[in-house]
Formats: sequence, structure tokens, C-alpha cells
Amino acid sequence: MLREIIEKFEDEVVTIEKPISKSLEITKYLLKYKTKPVLFKDVDGWEVVGNLWSTRERIAKYLGIKKEDILHVMECAMDNLHDYKLIEKAEFMENITKDFSLKELPIPKYYPKDGGEYFTSAVVVAKDENGFVNMSFHRMMVIDDKRTAIRIVPRHLYAMWKEKAERGEELDVRIIVGNPIYVLLAAATSVEYGKSELNIASAIKEKTLGSPLEVVNVNGIEVPAESELVFEAKILPELTDEGPFVDITGTYDHIRKQPVVVFEKMYHVDNPIFHVLLPGGYEHYMLMGLPKEPQIYKSVKRVVPKVHGVRLTEGGCMWLHAVVSITKHHDGDGKNAILAAFAGHPSLKHVVVVDEDVNIYDDREVEWAIATRFQADRDLVVIPNARGSSLDPSADKSLTAKWGIDATKPLDKKEEFERAKL
Repeated sequence: MLREIIEKFEDEVVTIEKPISKSLEITKYLLKYKTKPVLFKDVDGWEVVGNLWSTRERIAKYLGIKKEDILHVMECAMDNLHDYKLIEKAEFMENITKDFSLKELPIPKYYPKDGGEYFTSAVVVAKDENGFVNMSFHRMMVIDDKRTAIRIVPRHLYAMWKEKAERGEELDVRIIVGNPIYVLLAAATSVEYGKSELNIASAIKEKTLGSPLEVVNVNGIEVPAESELVFEAKILPELTDEGPFVDITGTYDHIRKQPVVVFEKMYHVDNPIFHVLLPGGYEHYMLMGLPKEPQIYKSVKRVVPKVHGVRLTEGGCMWLHAVVSITKHHDGDGKNAILAAFAGHPSLKHVVVVDEDVNIYDDREVEWAIATRFQADRDLVVIPNARGSSLDPSADKSLTAKWGIDATKPLDKKEEFERAKL
């Protein structure tokens, strides 16, 4: 599947023909071509791709929509789940083996201080005793030939693992690598327990490409049929050191005790392409940030009827900074939108609210709105000692000062703030 996707963007792809080391060298090329897909033809004998989904435009092009509509497609998919289609066999079932070593796979060490080689694009699929299937991203540090340490934050997979671990049991999981964007976006969503990300992925695909997600049952757990590689694995009720590792801000996350994963069986398509995700790169931004924009949009829409768009900005790592476009109906709508944005994405640290005539995807237009429509003594909202993001190195134990800029026109003086037009 990845090969077909790469071919769709062949005019953008940077191909590296010479042999490349998975230790640090992959990172050099991904940093050099930040917004371009990079296809490595020989990383320890494997083909590897990175930066594949590093721009909104490329994601939108693949889905056949405008970049402004990614938010609305995701909002619809998260609220209106679609059934997936269970099929008998997938291409990755052509090659099955227990005779493999994680050390021989093209799993990179990205930066010199990393704790080891890391899976970064891997998605973990787990099934609870009631049949609910959860799908979520988790970084994994290679320990040896068959074991990794997995970073699990206290959400759905953690709840599944903890329930098993308290009984001294292992959690059976499938780990997938190399998937289309509708699977990756769905896996990065944060929805309530009981909503399967498989159904969200199917809804995204149905709405954009006109067909449901196809899945196959791999020894009791459903996984996307288009995966390049699939691993049968178990998360053990034991902990080990994980980290340090670079997170989305480009700074190091610290070492902590995390669960151990044992890999038991590997499936892969013929001539697979291994997907790598540069930590703190634009592809990382897109996959973490885009699923949060619908949450902000819905939250702001509850207090302001007309919300035209939400953008988590690349300069804010698509996690800490946002721009929201609204049409004001009442004075004070701008400030209400600021507060609602913070409620919609609690990790958000800074938000700018602008009028509908400002292009939120153009940083210069946003700065122009601040320069011409904002006064700090009346339009700045500061919330001290608020709970923020654990990923923000400037926060004190996740406590941060949040600030919002209301760069909207006063309703009683709108004509004084109009831009000249031809």
C-alpha cells in the first residue's frame, strides 16, 4: 500500500539510492527535506520512507479534499462511526515468520541522546474482553532481539494493560507499521472508551474515498488489511526503563519505568516499506495535531455560532499554539472563543482569535491582524497556573500560564479596520 501512495506523490519524493545507516543518518535527510517525502532504498537492506504525511496539502490531496476540510472530515468521522469490512486475507499474510530480530529491522536511532532504536510510527491494536478494539500510537524503544519498552500514557491501552497486569497477566496486542493516512489519523484521535478507532478510520475513508476500511482478523484481533508489517506481541506486567527520547517539541522526554513488550511473530507484504516518523518533525506535528483541531472547533462552536477554521500552528509544534477564525456577533465573542479553545485542547498554551477575513494558514496575515486589531491592555487574556502540557519544557510540573490574543475587529468600528481591496 505504501508503495502505491508514494507513487501518487512521485513528483515530490526525494529518493536516496545509496546505503544509509539507521543510526542518526536517516535523521539528517529527514531534517534536510522537512516537508518532502524521503524514500531510502537501502537501510540495512530495507526500503524506508519518512516525511510522507508532512504537509496538510499532501494529506488533503490523497484524500481528495481541500486542506481546510480535513478538520470537518475528522469531526464527522469522530461523531459518526462507520462499520469496517472484514475480509479473509491481506497481503501481509503472504510472509509470516517467528525467525526475526528487531535489531535487524530498519528501526532508527534518531538523535545521539536517544535511549536506543525506536519504533515511532507503530500503532498498537488491542481488544478488551467485551470485544472493543482500541488503536493508538505508542513509541517503543528496542531492548533486544524480541523486546521493547513501550510508552503508555494513562488512556485506553493503559487501562487494558493495567487490568491484566494487576492479575499478573499479559495483554495480547497487534502492532502495525506502514498504513494509509486515514488509519494514522484515526489512531491519533482521543475519543471516549468504547469508540473504536477502526470505525473512525473507516468513516474517514468512506467519506473521502468512498469505501470502508478493510480489516482482517489476526488470531483474534482485527487490524487494517493495508498494513505493511504486522507483529503479534504481548505487553507484560513488568516494567523497565524507557527513554530518554525526543518528543514533539524537539526536546527530550525523561526516563521513566514503562511496560515491556515481547514480539512473537512478524507478518509483512512482499518487499515492504518501513515507515519512520521523525520525532519533532512536521509529520509528527500533523499526526498529533490534526486530530485535536476538531476538538477545538467543537468547543469554540458551542460559544460562538460561526467558526470558520482552526489551525494548530507548525511554529507551536501543532500542539501548543493555535489560530481560530470566527465571525463575531457580540462584543466579547473573541474572549469566549479563547477560553473555549483552551477547554477544547487542554494542552494548548497560546491562541489567537481572528476575523473571517484573515487567512489562518498564513502566519503573516495572522501577525498583521495582531499588529492592526489588537491592544494588549484590552485584548489580552492571561490565565496563570493552569494545567497545560507535560511536553512543554517551560512548564512547571505541567502548570503553565496560558495566554490568548483577541485580534478581532470591534463591532462598533468594523469599517475602521477594513483592509483596502481592489
